[in-house]
Amino acid sequence: MKQLQYGKGYKYAHDYPGNFIEQEFLPTEIAGKRFYNPQHNAAEDKLRQKLKAEWKEKYGY
Repeated sequence: MKQLQYGKGYKYAHDYPGNFIEQEFLPTEIAGKRFYNPQHNAAEDKLRQKLKAEWKEKYGY
């Protein structure tokens, strides 16, 4: 598989601080689309803050 260059350019998230690295894996037709919209309650507000810290303004959290 390596000789076929599978995974070329892939960054393993656990090698980065906070176990996060901004990468796009979706097809171009749907890349950048938000698939999750946190509701307004204590648990999901906390998750929204984490998503916003990681993705910055990409998905508008």
